[in-house]
Amino acid sequence: MKIHKRHLTILGIRGVPAEHGGFETFAERLCQYLVTRGWDVTVYCQEQGRGPVYSSVWHSVNRVHIPINREGPLSTVLFDLRAVWHALGQDGLFLTLGYNTALFNILQRMKGQVNIINMDGIEWRRDKWGPFARAWFWLNERIGCWVGNHLIADHPKIKQHLATRVNADKISMIPYGGDEVLEADVSALATYGLEPGRYSVVIARPEPENSFLEMVQAFSCKRRHHRLVVLGNFDPEKNRYHRQVIEAASAEVLFPGAIYEAPVVQALRYFSRFYLHGHRVGGTNPSLVEALGAGCAVIARDNPFNRWVAGPDAAYFNDEPACAVLFDQLLANDTAISRMKSASRARFHERFTWPQVLHEYEELLTRWYPSK
Repeated sequence: MKIHKRHLTILGIRGVPAEHGGFETFAERLCQYLVTRGWDVTVYCQEQGRGPVYSSVWHSVNRVHIPINREGPLSTVLFDLRAVWHALGQDGLFLTLGYNTALFNILQRMKGQVNIINMDGIEWRRDKWGPFARAWFWLNERIGCWVGNHLIADHPKIKQHLATRVNADKISMIPYGGDEVLEADVSALATYGLEPGRYSVVIARPEPENSFLEMVQAFSCKRRHHRLVVLGNFDPEKNRYHRQVIEAASAEVLFPGAIYEAPVVQALRYFSRFYLHGHRVGGTNPSLVEALGAGCAVIARDNPFNRWVAGPDAAYFNDEPACAVLFDQLLANDTAISRMKSASRARFHERFTWPQVLHEYEELLTRWYPSK
């Protein structure tokens, strides 16, 4: 007698292996976990160029490659449309990561496919978007709440927000996960002239909503005898905000650019005195989870999103002067830093390890797997 595997199709990301961000990293982890648990998993992958749809297998994960001969945001929209259209011919259960093109998921609802949607953050609230983009995200958030058979929120506040749209019983809260880092390659610091514990680090997209200017100004208001390493793609010639951040920086601030080598980023987190997290909006931010897993002492923007993730023993600021005070009080306080680092590891083990997160996902997927 032939045993039929449970089949999951993942939509909404650019593909695996991960090359672009948190959702791709999560999808890579989930795929590999489910394969070991006996699932058959298919992931749609966006490719640059022309040509027909084609298939491949990566680490026992089925990949459907869709070439798109466009660039920018429109390429992602076209890819999502073609992926959903192709997925109408698939069986089993569907998991869509993000609601940015939930309009297309109406097709799956009309066909009777069971689709669980991870609703990500409140994208339409982000400062970087113009009126049209905000309207698009707002509309698709509403549609996603309606067409998804079940919704996943990655943070209690996101679940609370979604519960204003749909019944709370339709929403499960499962956060993002991360790896614990117990050691790192200290030689990676030498490239940047850094020493363990003699610098703090910011790792994020350099946008106003991530508080780069406030953190750099707070650090640079006096000589610190310390380095602040600010990672990210800065283009001061074309971006006024980037230019403001760089002009506000003292000689103790280092801008090494965007670093994509995971071992280097891991080392920068692990050996830092503080990890600074300025995000004002969003759910469970992957970079903050990774900082907890590396045992970083965290200084974060004060809001319910960051407080739930980092816990009560992190340090929080509301504006530039408050951030400057934290630098004044904590940079030389070894006792406080040791306590904060221990608290970060404890919080990480409490809620954000990959085994916990992936187990919860499998339980939810199993519960929603169609009976026919």
